[in-house]
Amino acid sequence: MSGRIPREFIDELLVRVDIVDLIDSHIPLKKTGTNYVARCPFHTEKTPSFSVNRNKQFFHCFGCGASGNAIGFLMDFSHLDFVEAVEDLAAFAGIDVPRESFVRQAGVKKDDLNSLYGVMEQVAAFYVEQLRGCPEAIDYLKARGVKGEVARDFMLGYAPDKWNALAGRFSQKLLIEAGLLVSKEDGQAYDRFRGRIMFPIRDKRARIIGFGGRVLDDSLPKYLNSPETSLFHKAREVYGLYELLEKNSKPQRILIVEGYMDVIALAQFGIHYAVAALGTAATQAHLDLLFRLSSELVFCFDGDKAGREAAWRAIASVFPSLKGGRSCRIMLLPHNHDPDSLVREEGLDKFIERVQTAQALSDYFFEHFSKDLKLSEMEGRSNLRTEAESYLTQLPIGAFREMMFEKLSSLAKQHILDNQAILAYKKQQGKYRQKQGRPSLPGFVMALLLQNPKFIEIVEQKEIDWNCLEFEGIEKFKSILQVIADEKPSNYGVLLEVYRDHADEAIVKKLAALDLMIPDDGVEAEFCDALNGLLKQGREAGITRLQAKAQSKGLDSQEQETLVKMLANK
Repeated sequence: MSGRIPREFIDELLVRVDIVDLIDSHIPLKKTGTNYVARCPFHTEKTPSFSVNRNKQFFHCFGCGASGNAIGFLMDFSHLDFVEAVEDLAAFAGIDVPRESFVRQAGVKKDDLNSLYGVMEQVAAFYVEQLRGCPEAIDYLKARGVKGEVARDFMLGYAPDKWNALAGRFSQKLLIEAGLLVSKEDGQAYDRFRGRIMFPIRDKRARIIGFGGRVLDDSLPKYLNSPETSLFHKAREVYGLYELLEKNSKPQRILIVEGYMDVIALAQFGIHYAVAALGTAATQAHLDLLFRLSSELVFCFDGDKAGREAAWRAIASVFPSLKGGRSCRIMLLPHNHDPDSLVREEGLDKFIERVQTAQALSDYFFEHFSKDLKLSEMEGRSNLRTEAESYLTQLPIGAFREMMFEKLSSLAKQHILDNQAILAYKKQQGKYRQKQGRPSLPGFVMALLLQNPKFIEIVEQKEIDWNCLEFEGIEKFKSILQVIADEKPSNYGVLLEVYRDHADEAIVKKLAALDLMIPDDGVEAEFCDALNGLLKQGREAGITRLQAKAQSKGLDSQEQETLVKMLANK
């Protein structure tokens, strides 16, 4: 959906969603004192150093330093961009995301985007019309067994073998922005797609965001895709997803194939759950998108060397996405077959059986590593462990990761760091404490204030004259006070969103993550005492500096007035 998400909605969403509930739905948390702890999902560790605080609505790992609010967790854990994370968080809360009238995508306004979508739709219709009048293209599709019904469902078309078939019919500016024209240095432009069968690429809302084109012979490049535009990002889109969801909005499994024609050929045989990556290997964004729609993904590759290499690249990409309830299978086709030829030769039932019985990712993974290693020898077992662990550490914490390490341990016949205790927490004698030096008094006060933004009311009641204070970090302190006073965040999770991509984001996270070892019922009193101590320290430092200057250089009238006032208040 186009349009910026209102800031007020984001703040309300962060207040509505409890970060403990959110994170616990992804990794198991265990309560220890006032915090909840777990093995960190962002790095490998033997004992839990990942802490979630309900009062602050904030997570922090004392091992790797990862920290943030609920939105930040979703961005890091699920590899989402900011908007996707907000949408996922809203879905978790069971509410819709409102939108404002303009978007900031590549500086394009909503009206401009609508114009781009419009021209894409018109060009697709033009290509469909051109296909009807091109016997050569029709013969090609017939030779591939493409039926008229399927061609209609997928809006197949044909780009005339001309350099300017589009320019005279549509806005050249929009065509260039949509990636349909290529601009030359002399200012002239020509059609990107010429003499090709055209495959419109639609998003989940049926809007055409790009095209793929295939030549009618074996000339190169055989396939050509739209370039990256404000509408089209090939690392986040897959071909055939809209058509799949039209047939079944909740597919039991999704079959990932290598090309447009594979998707179309399978659809002709009633297999409507296939999609294809767009001229690139499956990315993390692709996998997270598809796993939101189905719990099982089946990768289908040719059985040759290139296919096996592609299968391995896919496995490496999918590991970070395999949290609880998700599964992945690998289906390698017989040599000299693609999905189209195989389903025609074996028949639909046999092909579906191949899909359903495709090799589990776990089996394929260990088979890949162990087939060339001599596991009867210590060196072979050591190599297995070394090579496999780098992949397994990318798995999210959970039962599957535990079982994969157990399998590796069994194969290597030796104990490794990750074992059956991966989800077990050590019994602790007290709260988890990170070894750290006590911060300076200004840092201590700032940390308490960031962790408890409501304390701004205590500061405002003081009616502080900042001209009479001097202490290290005073400008940073004043800046934080101003932000909290202006934004009035309900908790630190909301405040952190204000500091996203801000120059002070790192220092704010660092201060907020400090474990100040104060009982909950004593935090406010501790803040008041520390604030009073800081103000007293600041006044004394200011008096000392002005008195020293008075003796050495003398004071101007304003400085004299300030010193008199400070001495009187002392």
